[in-house]
Amino acid sequence: MFGISSGELFFIAIIALIVLGPERLPKATRFAGMWVRRARNQWHSVKDELERELAAEELKRNLQDAEAAFRDTEQQIKDGGAQARREFEQMRASIQETEPPTDTKPDLIEPANAGAETPIAATPDIPEPGQGDEPRNA
Repeated sequence: MFGISSGELFFIAIIALIVLGPERLPKATRFAGMWVRRARNQWHSVKDELERELAAEELKRNLQDAEAAFRDTEQQIKDGGAQARREFEQMRASIQETEPPTDTKPDLIEPANAGAETPIAATPDIPEPGQGDEPRNA
């Protein structure tokens, strides 16, 4: 972590035993361990908070990019619709210019055999529903 080897740790432990003595050494190590845990927990807390903020900023940036893409697409659709309307109006104008104006309505054309009656094929006598529904003896 800090580049302290096991030999250096052993040397520090021997100095601490000599300076503090065997009675106060366990309390001192517990106290030092408590501070190391607090510092480590604080470090992890700060690190997690920074990661959450970075993730939130990235999410906001992605949302803004998506909104910009949506606006661009919407504008392209509007432009395409306007262009289609212009082309349609140009086509309509060119058709109206080339087509001679007609004031009369075209006559309805009747089929060639409109006056002739069509023969109906003879159909066998089919009883209507409800008639002839008697059970048969087989």
